[in-house]
Amino acid sequence: MQAVILAAGRGVRMKPLTDTTPKPLLKIAGRPLLEYTFDALPKEVDEVIVVIGYLGEQIRAYLGDNFRGRRIEYVTQKKLEGTAKALFEARPFLREKFLVLMADDLYAKADIEKCLAREQAILLIKIDQPGPGGKALLDNAGNLAEVVEGKEYPAGTLISANAFSLSEKIFEYDPVKLTDREGEWGLPQTGARFARDHPVFVVTATRWIKITTPEDLKHAEQIVATHRSTDLF
Repeated sequence: MQAVILAAGRGVRMKPLTDTTPKPLLKIAGRPLLEYTFDALPKEVDEVIVVIGYLGEQIRAYLGDNFRGRRIEYVTQKKLEGTAKALFEARPFLREKFLVLMADDLYAKADIEKCLAREQAILLIKIDQPGPGGKALLDNAGNLAEVVEGKEYPAGTLISANAFSLSEKIFEYDPVKLTDREGEWGLPQTGARFARDHPVFVVTATRWIKITTPEDLKHAEQIVATHRSTDLF
């Protein structure tokens, strides 16, 4: 079973921490973000394709060719054009069904296992306070219908948590260009286009932490410390 971890971004909002360190190697409780992503992978995953870009050689040096018993392949996204384009860089390596996760978000392993149990799935989170994100709209069957980016959605909104179970069929669809960001193509939006023909099941996350700013790192540190004795992280 394969998984793709997207780790190419510059982490601009994390500056100055990312001036010399790629965002996936920033630490929470003494461990790089990237390790938490690996912790969330189900046991079925034996090969990981890591899409690198900014300071990618540091990530390659950290993981090597085998990390925690999983074979590692690398793809370089030379032009950083968003998550959809990043996934498409990994296309030559992918066979049949695979998972996609971000290298800088914190997931609950049980949620990723629920995604894996479906042929196609997207992980969503119901936000508990107003904020930005990709708002998910569902069809009458409760599957994914659309993802709309916004800067401020009210508490209770379902937004994309940027984890997916997908098949090679996704590559039959052109990446969707984001309207709110110049030069980026979004994977959640591309997944919604794919969902018009192939139902994408919705998994609601029990816990997800998006790491965007230095303040998010501090917040995540507190949560990880609280849940250290559980399987959440």
